[in-house]
Amino acid sequence: MDVQRIRDVGLAAGARAGEILCNYWGKTHTVEKKGATDLVTEADLASEKAITQLIRTAFPEHSILAEESGITFGTDSCRWIIDPLDGTTNFAHGLPEFTVSIAFAYEEELVFGLVLNPVTEELFCGIRGRGATLNGRAIQVSSADNLGESLLVTGFPYELKPVIDPLMQRLERCLMAAQGIRRLGSAALDLCYVACGRFEGFWEQNLAPWDTAAGVVIAQEAGATISDFSNEPYSIEKKEILATNGHIHEKLATLLRL
Repeated sequence: MDVQRIRDVGLAAGARAGEILCNYWGKTHTVEKKGATDLVTEADLASEKAITQLIRTAFPEHSILAEESGITFGTDSCRWIIDPLDGTTNFAHGLPEFTVSIAFAYEEELVFGLVLNPVTEELFCGIRGRGATLNGRAIQVSSADNLGESLLVTGFPYELKPVIDPLMQRLERCLMAAQGIRRLGSAALDLCYVACGRFEGFWEQNLAPWDTAAGVVIAQEAGATISDFSNEPYSIEKKEILATNGHIHEKLATLLRL
């Protein structure tokens, strides 16, 4: 496996998708609903088409898991995991907190992740064993070890009714313990902001693999600790994720256990 070529193709695909999203940015969109609050626009579809075409041209034997089109079957050992527009609701409302998220897994192990905010032009990258960068500069998690001085970020699932009670319990506990909590609307950005020290911790539930795959690589390579709410090992198939700078991880995990 040529990780450098994987990276180069991923960067090219991310750049092309970013251009497409910027072309749609600030314009009236055709918005459809996949669920009560789960949106998809023509920008999602155009971005995903460009990414998958570029990857299929470079690696026709690889499989692809993309949010809008599902699975394109190929070699099981090589899989791309794509979210062409993470933060569609923000995008549709003119909020510049959205990303292109592209990850690559080999033998089910995540080895490359890319998260691009095309509006702010912030490009986060991570390669397993080689660290993480923001616009080419190495990044690392914050050194804060006091939960009361930590800024946290979270997100809410599309289907709120089945989980609203435990969700609010966790939110209240963390709100009372931390310096503050933010809700940006893009799990990929949340993980990257933990990676570069803007947040000390992030938690969310009921996410899909494409929401977290790229961000997990970047955060782990920047020194983050990632688990589920029970502090058990995390995989992108799990429905709970907790990512912190490591120093506050056990304290935050304790608050999330109900």
